[in-house]
Amino acid sequence: MQQTRTCRTCSNDFAISEEDFGFYEKMSVPAPTLCPDCRQQRRYAWRNERTLYRRSCDLCGKSTVTIYSATKPFKVYCVPCWWGDGWDPASFGREYDFSRPFFEQFSELQHEVPRMALLTKNSINSEYTNHSGDNKNAYLSYSCFGGENISYSSFIMQSRECMDSQYIYEAGERLWEVNDSRKSYQCEWSALLKDCTNMKYCYDCHGSSDCFLSNNLRNKRFVFLNEQLSKDEYMARVAEYNLASFQTREILANAFLELVRNHTIHKYAVAERNVNSTGSMLFNSKGSTFCFDGEKVEDVKYLYSGLYIKTSMDNYHVGYNSELIYENQGCSRTSNCAFCHLCYDNTFLQYCDSCQNSQNLFGCVSIKKGEYMILNKKYSKEEYTDLRARIIEHMKSTGEYGEFFPPSIAPVYYNETQGALYMPLSKEETLSRGWQWEDNLPGTYGRETVAPENVPDSILDVPDSATKEIYRCIVCTKNFNVVPDELAFYRREIIPLPRRCPDCRYKRRFALRPPRKLWKRTCMCDRENHEHAETCTNAFETPFAPERPEHVYCEACYQQEVI
Repeated sequence: MQQTRTCRTCSNDFAISEEDFGFYEKMSVPAPTLCPDCRQQRRYAWRNERTLYRRSCDLCGKSTVTIYSATKPFKVYCVPCWWGDGWDPASFGREYDFSRPFFEQFSELQHEVPRMALLTKNSINSEYTNHSGDNKNAYLSYSCFGGENISYSSFIMQSRECMDSQYIYEAGERLWEVNDSRKSYQCEWSALLKDCTNMKYCYDCHGSSDCFLSNNLRNKRFVFLNEQLSKDEYMARVAEYNLASFQTREILANAFLELVRNHTIHKYAVAERNVNSTGSMLFNSKGSTFCFDGEKVEDVKYLYSGLYIKTSMDNYHVGYNSELIYENQGCSRTSNCAFCHLCYDNTFLQYCDSCQNSQNLFGCVSIKKGEYMILNKKYSKEEYTDLRARIIEHMKSTGEYGEFFPPSIAPVYYNETQGALYMPLSKEETLSRGWQWEDNLPGTYGRETVAPENVPDSILDVPDSATKEIYRCIVCTKNFNVVPDELAFYRREIIPLPRRCPDCRYKRRFALRPPRKLWKRTCMCDRENHEHAETCTNAFETPFAPERPEHVYCEACYQQEVI
C-alpha cells in the first residue's frame, strides 16, 4: 500500500510504495523523512568532483593535488602516503558517548583522521584527475577510467584522445565537445552518437559517418543540414566553412543548439534495452525506477549515475557489482552498505567515510582494511554487534538514523560540489541551512597576458608560444592556459583556441543534458501518417519539462520519424 509523507526539509509531499517499505525492511532501516530530491541534494553536497587545490601532504610534506582546500580543518595525505604503512587509522579510535549525538562525534573523528587527497589509482601522468583510475596522460578530467590522452572531460570509459567531452561510454577516439557517445571516432560538437565517424555538429545519430549539422540519422553518410548529398557535393558544402576559425565555430555551435532545441525529434527518454524501467540515459536494465545515467541495473530506484547494481535505492555515482546498497555516494564494489561516502570493496558498512577493503564497520573514517570497528575502534564480533545495536537505538532517539550524512558536516563545502550545478544555492541560502561555503575557490583573475580579442581567430595562426600565455575567459573572466598536448590536439584536428575556461566549457556541455527529473507528459506528435488520431495520446515520464521547447515523442512515433 502506498503511503504519502511530507518532506521535513522542503515540505513537499512524496510517496513511499509498498515495494519501498519491503526494501527498507530488508535493509533494516526506517523509511525516509526527506523527499527524493532532498535526499539526493544531501548526496550532491558531499561530492567535490571537479574543484582542485594544491596543498602539502601532512605526512611527507610534498605538494599534492587535492579536493580539499588548505583551510579545511583536517589532515590530508597524498595518495601514496594514505595507502602506505606510515600511519594507523585505528590509532584514532574512540569510545562512543551516549550523552551526545552521533553526527557530532562522527564529525570530530573526521577532523582527526587523515583523508586521501584524491580518489585516483593505477594511473600514469594523470595528477589532475579525481574519481578516476587506470588512465594514462589524463588532465583535468573526472570519473574517467581506462583512458589515454584525455583532457577537460568527465565520465570517459575505455577511450582515448578525447578533449572537452563527457559520458563517452566505450571506445571513443579523437572526440572534441562530444556528449553521450558510444564507439565513435573523430567527431566534434555532437551528442547522442553511436557507431559514428567524422560527425560534426550532429545530434542523435547511429551508424553514420561524414555528416554535418544534422539530426535523427540512422546509417547515413554525406548528409548536410539533413539533406542527402553525393560525396563531392558534401565535401564542397563543408569546405564553405572555415573550421579553423573561432568565429565560425561559434556560429556553428549556436546553430547546433538551435537544431537540438527546436528542430530535433526527441524520444521521451534516452533508454535502450530496458524492461519495466523509468528514467533517462538508462541502458540494459530491468525493474528499475527513476534512474539516470545507469547501465545494467536491476531492481534499483532513485539512482543518479551507476553501473552494474542490483536491489538498491537512493545512490549517487555507485556501481561495479554492488548489491543491497542504500543512501551511498561514490561507493563501488559494495554490498549491504548504507549511508556511506567514498567507500570501496566493502560489506556491511553503515555511516562510514573513505573506508576500503573492510567489513562490519559503523561510523568509521579512512579505514584501509578492518572489521568490527566503531568510530575507528576495534571490537570483538560480539561486542561490535551489541554496541552497534545500542548506537542505532540512540540515533533513532535523536532523529539521526535512517538518512545520509547532513551537509553541515561534509568535508567539502557546497559551492565546491556537484550540488552547486544540479541544485544551485546562493551563499546566503547555503549558510542559512547551516551548511558551509568556500570563499576562496581556486582561480586567478586579471593576470592575462593576452586579451580575448587578441587571440588569433584561426588555429593556423597560433604560435608555439601560445602555451606560455595566460588567457581570460569570455564568460567568467577567470584566467586559464593552454598546455602543449592541448595545442597539439587543436592543431591536428584543426580546432581554434578556446575562449572559455575549462569550467565554463563544462557548464555549457552540462546544460545540453536534460535534468535528472521526470515529468508526466503525452506525445507531441501530430503526424497524420502515424497510427493515431490527430494527435498521439501515448503518455510517458520524461526528463523534458513541459515548458521546454523540444519536440518530445513517444517511442512508437519517434521510431517512425528517425531517418
